[in-house]
Amino acid sequence: MIYLLDANTYIEAKNSYYDMEFCPAYWQWLDKQFAAGIAGSIDMIGRELKEGNDALADWVKARGVQFIANDDDATQTAYIAIIYYVMAQSFNPGNRDKFLEKADPWLIAKAMVTGAVVVTHESLVSDTTKKVKVPNICKQFGVSCINTFDFLRATKAKFGLI
Repeated sequence: MIYLLDANTYIEAKNSYYDMEFCPAYWQWLDKQFAAGIAGSIDMIGRELKEGNDALADWVKARGVQFIANDDDATQTAYIAIIYYVMAQSFNPGNRDKFLEKADPWLIAKAMVTGAVVVTHESLVSDTTKKVKVPNICKQFGVSCINTFDFLRATKAKFGLI
């Protein structure tokens, strides 16, 4: 797996520019990327997305194989390193706790051990911020992190009218 997608990439796509009704090509393209082993996500992201009561939750429920396990020893070891780092920083406690209770640290840990690139809609913020952001944690641990549009460019995605 080369690219691991954050939950917000699915949610933002569904809610705006790649709505499932008017841009089914995006979702079909994602299926092809998953089948080719180019992209995917982790089990915890899949579980978060399945909690919804919408078309995205239904889409995710039908695609379990793209959500890979994140409970292996190497990922757990990387996760612990991330937790120690986050806890040692002066992040806002509420923001820190929200980050730690979600799948984000697991996603970064899985990318660390597999050499994957994290795809997220979050942006890198100043090192002096009190917010925990995926790109900043990725940077700290040497994990590449890009947004959805860079992911589309890197994979040379093309969507056209039929």
